[in-house]
Amino acid sequence: MPKDTSIRSVLIIGSGPIIIGQACEFDYSGSQAALSLKEEGITVSIINSNPATIMTDKVIGDHVYLRPLSVDSIEVILQEHIDSPDLPRIDAVLPTMGGQTALNLCKEAEERGVWEKYGVKVVGVDVDAIEKTENRECFRQLMVDIGVGVAQSKIANSFLEGKEAAQEIGYPLVIRPSYTLGGSGGGFVHKKEEFDAALKRGLEASPTHEVLVEKAVLGWKEYELELLRDSNDNVIIICSIENFDPMGIHTGDSITVAPAMTLSDRCYQDMRNQAIKMMRAIGNFAGGCNVQFSVNPANDEIIAIEINPRVSRSSALASKATGYPIAKIAAKLAIGYNLDEIENQITKTTSAYFEPTLDYVIVKIPRWNFDKFKGANKELGLQMKSVGEVMAIGRTFIEALQKACQSLEIGRAGLGADGRQVRNIEEIMDGLEHASWNRLFLIKDAMTMGVPLESIRKVTKIDKWFLNQIQDLVLLETELKRYSLNNIPQDFFMNLKQKGFSDIQIAWLLGNVTEDEVYDRRKALGINRVYKMVDTCAAEFPAKTPYYYSSFDEENESIPSNNKKVIVLGSGPNRIGQGIEFDYSCVHGLLAAKESGIEAIMINCNPETVSTDFNMADKLYFEPVFWEHVREIIELEKPMGVIVQLGGQTALKMAEKLKEKGIRIIGTSFENMDIAEDRGRFSDLLKELDIPYPRYGVAENAEEAIVVANEVGYPVLVRPSYVLGGQGMSIVINDEDLEKAVVKLLGDLPGNRVLIDHFLDRAEEAESDSISDGDDVHIVGMMEHIEPAGIHSGDSFAVLPTFSLSEKVTKSMEEYSIKIAKALNVIGLLNIQFAIKDEKVYVIEANPRASRTVPFIAKAYDVPYINIAAKIMLGVAKLKDFTIERKLKGYAIKEPVFSYEKFPEVTKELGPEMKSTGEAIRFIKDLEDPYFRKLYKDKSMYLSK
Repeated sequence: MPKDTSIRSVLIIGSGPIIIGQACEFDYSGSQAALSLKEEGITVSIINSNPATIMTDKVIGDHVYLRPLSVDSIEVILQEHIDSPDLPRIDAVLPTMGGQTALNLCKEAEERGVWEKYGVKVVGVDVDAIEKTENRECFRQLMVDIGVGVAQSKIANSFLEGKEAAQEIGYPLVIRPSYTLGGSGGGFVHKKEEFDAALKRGLEASPTHEVLVEKAVLGWKEYELELLRDSNDNVIIICSIENFDPMGIHTGDSITVAPAMTLSDRCYQDMRNQAIKMMRAIGNFAGGCNVQFSVNPANDEIIAIEINPRVSRSSALASKATGYPIAKIAAKLAIGYNLDEIENQITKTTSAYFEPTLDYVIVKIPRWNFDKFKGANKELGLQMKSVGEVMAIGRTFIEALQKACQSLEIGRAGLGADGRQVRNIEEIMDGLEHASWNRLFLIKDAMTMGVPLESIRKVTKIDKWFLNQIQDLVLLETELKRYSLNNIPQDFFMNLKQKGFSDIQIAWLLGNVTEDEVYDRRKALGINRVYKMVDTCAAEFPAKTPYYYSSFDEENESIPSNNKKVIVLGSGPNRIGQGIEFDYSCVHGLLAAKESGIEAIMINCNPETVSTDFNMADKLYFEPVFWEHVREIIELEKPMGVIVQLGGQTALKMAEKLKEKGIRIIGTSFENMDIAEDRGRFSDLLKELDIPYPRYGVAENAEEAIVVANEVGYPVLVRPSYVLGGQGMSIVINDEDLEKAVVKLLGDLPGNRVLIDHFLDRAEEAESDSISDGDDVHIVGMMEHIEPAGIHSGDSFAVLPTFSLSEKVTKSMEEYSIKIAKALNVIGLLNIQFAIKDEKVYVIEANPRASRTVPFIAKAYDVPYINIAAKIMLGVAKLKDFTIERKLKGYAIKEPVFSYEKFPEVTKELGPEMKSTGEAIRFIKDLEDPYFRKLYKDKSMYLSK
C-alpha cells in the first residue's frame, strides 16, 4: 500500500531530558524519523523539552516546541495548529520514537480523549498494543494464549497478593513493576527476608501500583531481536543481539554482541518464529518492535521476557550495527508504505524488504559513572545504572571487544595488558560473583592469575565460548613476552593486531619500549590498518554509503578523495559532565563544513547519537576516539586539519598529540587551550589583564596542600587539574578534611597535581559563552545561576539572560570575556565561569571549546551559534558576515535533571562535582512566575561539600 495521503502533518513526541534508562538513542530515532517524514513532503512538528539535542533543532523539525512533556502541552500545540492560519492542522501523532515517556503520554492523551477531540490519528503503534505489552498480566496472558513460553508468575496490586504469589512460586524471584523504564523499581529477591522491602519498592515505582512476581531464571542466556512490520503484515528481523552477561543484569547494563554468537540455528529459527507471532499478536500496526527472550543453556528452552512496541535502545544499536536505519524505515511504514516500496538506504538499488547480513561482529559495552554517586550500590541487576555506551566493530568478536574497551574513556588500552589489572584474588572472585562495571576486566585478570576457565564459568554463568575467546588473549600475551620488539615474527605481530591489541598494550607487555616504537616497527613490517565498509548485505550488492570500521586485512575499501577535508573528533560515550550537547555541537560542525564545501569526516564510537548516523557526515569512521585509531585515519585521509573544540574533553585530550605530530588543530591553538587548562599559567594571564580571581595554590602532596590552604584561607575548593564535570572536586573547611581529600585524589589520579582555590562562600555564580574570530568577539549569552557558587554549573538551575545582577557586574563580565578571548587568541567558542561577591566579579575558569550551555542558548535565542562558530573556526567566515537576531521574550531556565531513583541509597546533596544526567528548558514571561519564585526560594538547600 502506498503512502497514506491524508497524513500531511505529523507530531513526533520526544523523550525529554536524558535520564538513566532513556538517553540520546531516542533523540537519534526521533531525528531520523523527522527527516524521513520530511522527505515525504510531510510537515513535522516536534514536542520535546530537551534543549541539548539536535532533535529540537530547526535543521530537524519544521516546528519545534520546547515545552514540558505533558498532555496539556500537547493540547496547546494541537489547538495552535487549528487556530493559526500559518500552521497546518496536525493529522497524526508518532509516539514510538520517544521511549517510554512518549508511549505513556500517548496512552494518557488517548484516555483523556485528546486524539479523538482533535481528529489526530495515532500511527506506528496501536494504543491497545501499549496496554498489552506494558501491563504485565495482559502480556503474560497473551503469551499463554498464543503458545509462547513465559516464566511462572503472578500479578500483585497489594502486599497480600505479593506474598501469596511468592509463596506459590518460590525463591529466587523477580519483581517487575508495570509501566516503568530502565527496570526502575525492579529487582531480584533471593530469600524471604528481602521480599517485603523489594515488593514495597516495586509497588511504589509502578504508576499503576502493580507488579509481576516472577520465577527468576538466573544464569539463562538472554537475546534480543529487532523487528519491522508493514501494514501488509510483512515482518523482517533486522538483527539478533546476544547478551554476553546472562539473565539477571538489565540489557542496558549488559555487554551485548551482534549477531548472536552462541545460538544454534534451530533455536534461532524457533526464536524468530515466536518473535513474529508475538509482534502480530499485539496489534495491527506498522512499525518497529524489540523482543527479548531467555534461553535455558541446558536444553534450549525459550521463554519470552518482554516486547516493546517502539524503537528502543537496542534499535539504535541495531541500526548502527547493520547500517539499516530502523527509525527512518519505521517512520515510512507508519504513514502507509510497505517494505518493498521503500528503497534500501545503503545500496540505493534494492528494496528495504530484506534482512541485513553481517560479515563483521559488533560489541556494545555500557559506560557507568559510579564515581559520581558516592555510596551507590555498584552491583548490577534488574535496574539499569549505566549512563551511556560504546560500540565497536571488528572482523572477530575479540577484536571488537578490545576496540570497545579502548572506546570507554576510562583510561584502558584494551582488555587488560595496560598496567591497570587487579591482583588480589579475593577481590577478583568477589567481583566475578557480584557483577559491577569492571567484571569484564576481572575475568581477564582471573585468567591471567591462573583461575581455571570452568571456575569462572560457574561463578559468572557466562557462556564458555566467550570465555575461551578471552583466554586466547592471555595465551597470546604469554607468547609475546618471549620476544623483543625487533624479533616478533610478522605473522605473530599480525595475529596480535587482528585480535585487537593496541600498540600501547604491546609496548606495555614487552616493557622498555614506547607506543611510537611499536607503531614504527609495525609499519616497517607492512602491518597497516585497512578500512571496511558497513554495507548491510555482506558485500553482495555495492553500497553507496561511506560508513567504515577498521581491521587488519588485505583490502582497504576507504579510498580518500582529493577534496579539501576536515575531521571532527566526537565525544565518545555519554557520561555525566559530557553528554548529548557535545554531540549536538559535533553534528553542527559537520553541517557547517558541508555547507562550506569542505568534506566532513566524523570519528566517533557512540551508537546512540546523531553524529554516528551514516548520512550526517560525508564519511563516518565508527572507531574509538583513541589515539592510535585517530592517528591512522588522519594518515590515510590527510585532512587540512582536525576539529577538537566540539567533542568535549574526549576530543580535547588529543590536542597535545596532534600538536606533537604537526597536525593542524582547527580554531584555537593547542598552546592557548593549554593556558586555559593550566591553572598557574591562566592565573598569571588574569593577573596581567588585571582581572580578579580567587586566591589559589598548587600542591603535589597533602603536606603542601595544608600550607597552601592556610595561605589562601578556608573554605577551599580542592580539585585535580585537567578534569571535566568537576570530577573529584570537593569543598573543605579544615586541615583534617583537606588531608583526606588530597590523599584520595592522588590515589585515584596518580601523578596529578591538586589545585586549591579559596572558595568564595555565598557568592553568586554566572557564566558567559562567546564566539571570537580573532578580531571581533560576540557574546552568545550570559546566564546567571539560581544556586550559589559551590554547586557545579551543570547541576545549577540557570537563567538566560541574567536576572538579578547589576549593570556594573554584567558590564564587567562582558569586558572580561572580550579581554580573555583576545588574550588567548580564541578562534571559535569560549565559555567563562564567574563568581560575584560584593559586586566584585571573579573569573573562576575559562574553557576555549564548546560548552554544555551553548546548545541551550542557541535554542533559547533561536540563533544557530555552533554553525556560526564552526564556520569561523574553518576560516570561511567572520562574525561580521552574520546577522544575529535574538528572539527570546522573557527568560529561559535551564533545569538539571537527576537520576537518583536508580541509586536510592545516595544522598541528594549537590556540590562542585556534577551529578545531573540531563536537562530541560522552561520559558517564563517574567520573574513573577511562581515556578521561578519557588526555585529562588529553595536555592541553597542542597549545597554540600
